Amino acid sequence: MTSGAVPVRVVLADDQALVRAGFQILIDSAPDLRVVGQAATGEDAVRLARETRADVVLMDIRMPGMDGLAATREITSDPELASVKVLVLTTFEIDEYVFAALRGGASGFLGKSVEAAELHDAIRLIARGDALLSPHATKTLIARVLAGPSPSAEHHLDDLASLTDREREIMVLVAGGMTNDEIADRLGISRTTAKTHVNRAMLKLGAHDRAQLVIIAYETGLVHPRSRG
Repeated sequence: MTSGAVPVRVVLADDQALVRAGFQILIDSAPDLRVVGQAATGEDAVRLARETRADVVLMDIRMPGMDGLAATREITSDPELASVKVLVLTTFEIDEYVFAALRGGASGFLGKSVEAAELHDAIRLIARGDALLSPHATKTLIARVLAGPSPSAEHHLDDLASLTDREREIMVLVAGGMTNDEIADRLGISRTTAKTHVNRAMLKLGAHDRAQLVIIAYETGLVHPRSRG
């Protein structure tokens, strides 16, 4: 982190104090990341997201009271918390609740056995607006989308018509797991231009985050499993 740079602010939400303590040690070991609050319930996670102006909330799903799924929806649906990203922590990548959290606006998820370096990279990635879906997680996500498309799929089909050809092209690349940097390299454009196209597609489709773009791409048939590289 360069001198004077503001670290990424992280809130930890997990009902187990030892888990929170362990993640705080891992996160605070990076000079550009800082834990600014710990929550044992979903209610506390939402409150701390507001009070601390967090950039990223690491959210466990199973918590007493308001669970992580409800807390994720509350955070991602609040215009005042539009800059807050949710990164779900889970024991199993195929957890049904994780899929629901992605539909609800979470930016991705990580297993609780994650190594420190991977955790640091994931938080940075989420904070700058990218989605985090591991290869296995993406395959699981696609399988669930194809097995049970949501009622919103037809609505999004109409929205797709509003996308430009470039926005559709970039949406396909996002669904393939590419970051803005990778999209820029693939298309020979700047990272800023790539990010602008992604943001416009999200706005037109009502997607809170890139993970939702992936879901919409598969639900509407814009992307099919066989088209993934």
